[in-house]
Amino acid sequence: MQYTHDAGGLSQRGDWQEEQNMTGRQSLREALAYDPVPSRFGTSGVRALVSDLTDLEVYCLTLGTLRYLERTGTLRCDDGGELPIPVAGDLRPSSERLLGTTLRAISDHGCEATYCGRLPTPALTFYGLECRTASFVVTGSHIPADRNGQKANRCDGEVLKSDESGIVAAVEAAREAQYARDFEASMFDASGILKPAFRVEVPSVDDGARTAYLARYRSAFPADALRGMRVVFFQYSAVGRDLIPEILEGAGAEVIRAGRSDEFVPIDTEAISGDHLSMLESMVVEARASHGHIDAIVSTDGDSDRPLVVGVEDASHGGISLRFFPGDLLGILVADYLDADAVSVPISANPAVAEFFAEKGIKVRKTRIGSPFVIESMRESIAEGKQRVVSWEANGGFLVGTDLTIGDTILKALPTRDAVLPILCVLHSAVKRGGSLHQIFDSLPGWYGKADLLDDFPREASQAIVARYNPETEDVQWVDFGKDRITLRDLEEAVVGERKYGSPGSTRYQKWKCEIEDLFTPRLGFGALTRINVQDGIRCYFANGDIAHIRPSGNAPQLRIYAHARSQERADEIARMGVAEPDGILRSLQKFMERQ
Repeated sequence: MQYTHDAGGLSQRGDWQEEQNMTGRQSLREALAYDPVPSRFGTSGVRALVSDLTDLEVYCLTLGTLRYLERTGTLRCDDGGELPIPVAGDLRPSSERLLGTTLRAISDHGCEATYCGRLPTPALTFYGLECRTASFVVTGSHIPADRNGQKANRCDGEVLKSDESGIVAAVEAAREAQYARDFEASMFDASGILKPAFRVEVPSVDDGARTAYLARYRSAFPADALRGMRVVFFQYSAVGRDLIPEILEGAGAEVIRAGRSDEFVPIDTEAISGDHLSMLESMVVEARASHGHIDAIVSTDGDSDRPLVVGVEDASHGGISLRFFPGDLLGILVADYLDADAVSVPISANPAVAEFFAEKGIKVRKTRIGSPFVIESMRESIAEGKQRVVSWEANGGFLVGTDLTIGDTILKALPTRDAVLPILCVLHSAVKRGGSLHQIFDSLPGWYGKADLLDDFPREASQAIVARYNPETEDVQWVDFGKDRITLRDLEEAVVGERKYGSPGSTRYQKWKCEIEDLFTPRLGFGALTRINVQDGIRCYFANGDIAHIRPSGNAPQLRIYAHARSQERADEIARMGVAEPDGILRSLQKFMERQ
């Protein structure tokens, strides 16, 4: 006889199910008035449509994750004792319900929880690390309000890719146990929502996580660090819209709050459009009218783990000039400020990253896109004996892998995306150098980037693209197209094979070259295709120096293009041609795949 432990105690699944069928009682699964959609992992955490994130699904997701963490010894670290599990959420309308369900599952697992309020994801993660216990945050990050998600952390940091299969199995077991329960005795109604008797009200806020996050930065950046710096903080619906201005003011900046929204607004800090910049410019103009000179306008994405930094300068015609600084370039300045000796970034990062650190004798590790991958890379650097280990993503979310000394203080490791550290570091760099943000970014190698995306891009088409440009063996990550042969290289760019043009083994790669050059044509300004990286999506290098990287989003039905070139105008043009409707490069790729 098989026993399963769930919120209702021990049930004898085999005999109980048979008895249920004999008596005609209805199981929860039979009573459900909808087809459940199991949650899936994205690049970091679980994301889904709110309509699919029923209480039943969130409950099973939380319960299964807790069981996996407990089984693997990562629910509480050795010195974590029996401290409550911290829980927080973002400002989406759906987060309140999902928080209540998450808290219910934690309680049913036999654990206490601390509700930390609506809080930046890195603040919640940092508090969990301080308490040496797992933590949960309900957030959909930057994606639209009709979607949400949940991100779990182990007691020693983020859930890694190596954890995902175990969590998925544990969640499936929890789900099946709930499905098999007698509907009348189940906690859930036919729509998958907790019945009133089983719902949990979100409790009052414990300020422990907020206080710890404030203290982290007040100790590392003294009260006069940003003296003389005047910034606009674009609040909109970012969850850190009150806490982060307080941190900046604690470091001596004058902060003008603007653009607060009562409705959730999704802003992807990787894809800042001309319309976004026009909106930000109007805020700066209004702030200048009452406060005078403005140095920058800053903000974050929805869960405040990705920074948004825009420099402001007086223009020659008497107006102002706004310049958006992409996260991958921002990360260069932060890592340099922190005197890093080991750097990891996703393959999508601006080529300026590798060029800048090569001059310092630091090899940049390239990873797949997503914080779990750069965290694993940081761990490898730590194992090699590196002392000041950092990483960041193209969106600017910055991760610190080791404790770092800053002046007379210690900045503790925070191996998760963080928006506050990069904002503080780049503003302090400008103060110390006595220049504008424009000037310090102009000191970086001359590579420019632009990212954009197509929304509601069919997942099937995205999967087909990835499947088509899949090498013959997993060790092949780079494909170089030379004069008379194709060279295959591994992740570290060591040669693992060669194919002469026209040979049987070259057919796959010659097709790739032809297909990609049919999309990125000389008419659009591209040179011949010289190499491809397939580590995460398709990163294409052209003879004229252009780089175009196509990759499906891991969190939403979106297809992204990352463009890099030797001028901002060209990078902008590549991205614009990529997402043009109805027949831009990405749509043309979709139509090509549909014909195959």
